[in-house]
Amino acid sequence: MDSIRNIINGKKGLIVGIANENSIAYGCASVLRELGAEVAVTYLNAKAEKYVRPLADKLEAPLVMPLDVEQPGQMQEVFANIEQHWGKLDFLIHSIAFCPMDDLHGRVVDCSREGFQQAMHVSCYSFVEMARHAEPLMKDGGSLITMSYYGADKVVENYNMMGPVKAALESVSRYMASELGHKGIRVHAVSPGPLKTRAASGIAHFDQLIDDAIARAPQNKLVDIEDVGMTCAFLISNAARSLTGQTIYVDGGHHIMA
Repeated sequence: MDSIRNIINGKKGLIVGIANENSIAYGCASVLRELGAEVAVTYLNAKAEKYVRPLADKLEAPLVMPLDVEQPGQMQEVFANIEQHWGKLDFLIHSIAFCPMDDLHGRVVDCSREGFQQAMHVSCYSFVEMARHAEPLMKDGGSLITMSYYGADKVVENYNMMGPVKAALESVSRYMASELGHKGIRVHAVSPGPLKTRAASGIAHFDQLIDDAIARAPQNKLVDIEDVGMTCAFLISNAARSLTGQTIYVDGGHHIMA
């Protein structure tokens, strides 16, 4: 950990998606902060702010900003504040997703156009938009990381419409890695195993999904948000300077099992 600290210390990054202390985004933020990075964080709305503010205080975040990616102008303001405060950005972690419950719990065949568009906007296009705003701030290169899931590649019961949405997210990550590589900007999708987050609670029969993951994974255990944070720490460090465009599985080996 000390060796990673030496190549993370002082890096400045934006982390989007903290909802509470069990969020993947918070696991990433706390690990990176412990390793000496500075983190700016966002919260969805006024209702969410009361849960995020105390966590931001623990992280000593110099910037704590509202960001609802469906609200025009909010993303521009977030990046304008970063430019004014830091003048640069070394990394960005995108850990947000949403799908209307009726569409998530139904067949992909039956999903509504409006639900599909909203899920794609919040869960996928927002990463593209953030990358566009981050690009001019990553003057010395940087890392863009988003969160995917095994259901992007294989059919996972009850994951439903989020499977195609995450597949699109992984694909745009590869294309952006190709487009931004010459600037030293690396792009990755990190694919954790199932975690007991608030977002995951919307998936039907999620407890069964957890049990199946433990049974099938070679390590026979769940990963946790700190495991994801440590993986992100490696990816934003110079130790990963020759890696880009990959989907990195942090799932105890679950994805290798037939």
